[in-house]
Amino acid sequence: MKRKILKMLRNAKNHVSGQEICDALGVSRTAVWKAVNALKAEGYGIEAVQNRGYRLVDAPDVLTEAEIGSFRRDIWAEAPLVVFGETDSTNTQANLLAESGSPEGTLVVADVQTSGKGRRGRTWINPPGQQVAMSFILRPHFAPDRASMLTLIAAMAGRGAIAELTGTAPAIKWPNDLVMNGRKLCGILTEMKLEEYDIAHIIVGMGFNVGQEEFPEELADRATSLFRETGKRWSRAALCALVMDYFARYYRRFEEEQNLGFLREEYNACLAGLGKEVRVLAPEAEWTGTSLGINEAGELLVRHEAGEVEALSSGEISVRGIYGYV
Repeated sequence: MKRKILKMLRNAKNHVSGQEICDALGVSRTAVWKAVNALKAEGYGIEAVQNRGYRLVDAPDVLTEAEIGSFRRDIWAEAPLVVFGETDSTNTQANLLAESGSPEGTLVVADVQTSGKGRRGRTWINPPGQQVAMSFILRPHFAPDRASMLTLIAAMAGRGAIAELTGTAPAIKWPNDLVMNGRKLCGILTEMKLEEYDIAHIIVGMGFNVGQEEFPEELADRATSLFRETGKRWSRAALCALVMDYFARYYRRFEEEQNLGFLREEYNACLAGLGKEVRVLAPEAEWTGTSLGINEAGELLVRHEAGEVEALSSGEISVRGIYGYV
């Protein structure tokens, strides 16, 4: 009920009468009054005016089912939403839910991760009250070889959400990092479970730096946050909801076309290092070339110094000015 009341108050231009809430939710005035008082106890500023009703004037930056849910507008808004104060990894928890049959769009969010997952086994550091750790379940009906492109879609969704929330947008370091001023703002990790030759489910995990003012010395030149870049505090719950909305829109189009042709131009427009020299860190050798952007399969096209163009489907690249690379 708290989620629905918050959503009504957020969507209203003025006060919402108690009777209007009762009629919409099918509950008593007493139930509404208790729910509003519970929200006030959780830190919400809710103005109550006789004969006019309730108005939301302030809200805490919390990650709760009610707070995140009240911002949701995506096609999966009614799917399960599980929020942890602390957990090992949202990807791990989403995998468990997927194995137990949770539907597509199920979202897991945590304020703190103790064993957050990153690419190549790296840990995503997640202090309390400062980041967003979120993972959601997909159950697509395309071939497994298409799944890697979802990482690029997630990057575009994260970028779009940040742009709408803050008015400023990060660049994308291929394939899956969001960066601002050469420092990492968001990391993305997708994991796939197969049953024979078909996809059973995919977990998309995303971690955003939102409120950090400082970073440990070893990360100071590699990481940043929305607060450090804008000087303002932003709602982590609103960010979660926007990510889901942007991802769902891109995802539905991708399911239809099963390639990134529809997104290629938009992705390349915000690709860090486009048209510039990049360093390819391949297992067999490192080499330098010019980034030409992605193709319809999400591969990064890099032109060798000799003129040959190679399509990279995996691996890492270094872009000048990002993560200390000069």
